[in-house]
Amino acid sequence: MKARRVKGLDPEAPLGDNAERIVRVRLDELTSFMPKAADSGEIVALHDMRIAAKRLRYVLEVTGDCFGPYAAGAVKMVKDLQDLLGEIHDCDVQLPEVSAFLEELVAEDVEAAGATPKGLAKAPNRRTYAGLVALHVHLRARRRALFEQFLELWLDFERKGFAARLAFALSERSQSPET
Repeated sequence: MKARRVKGLDPEAPLGDNAERIVRVRLDELTSFMPKAADSGEIVALHDMRIAAKRLRYVLEVTGDCFGPYAAGAVKMVKDLQDLLGEIHDCDVQLPEVSAFLEELVAEDVEAAGATPKGLAKAPNRRTYAGLVALHVHLRARRRALFEQFLELWLDFERKGFAARLAFALSERSQSPET
C-alpha cells in the first residue's frame, strides 16, 4: 500500500506543525479502511490497515511529545492494533502455503499410488495429511479468533473516541518553543 501524500509540509515551520499534518493524514489513512476491513474476507484491506497502523504508530513515536497527553497513550493503542492485524496477516499468508503443500503431497501420492487396489499403501505421504489438515484447521480457527478480537478492539477504539481524541490531542501542543 502506498502511503498517502502529506501536503503542505514546510521545512521552515515548527516541528509540531508538520507533525500535526503528517499524523492527521496517517490517522485518516488508518480509519479509512473501516468498514471494509470489518469483512473477514477482505485480506488486502486488513493488511493495508496494518501498514497504515504501522505508519501512524511510528510517526507518533517520533513526534508524540509535540502533542497533548492522549498522543502518548495512542501509541500503545495503535501498536496493539498493528500487532493484532499482523497476527491475522500471518494466518492469511500461512493458510495458502499449507494448502499448496498438501496439494503437492496429494499429487505425488496420486502418481505413486497408480490405479492399483493396493496403490494407497504405496502413497509415501499418506501419514503426513493428518498433520497438515490439523495445521490448516488450527490456522483457520486462530484467524477467526484473531479477527473477532480485531472487531472488538476496533469497537473499543470507536467507543473511546480514539480518532477524535487523537485529533484533539494534535491541537494541544506542548509548551516547548520548538514545537
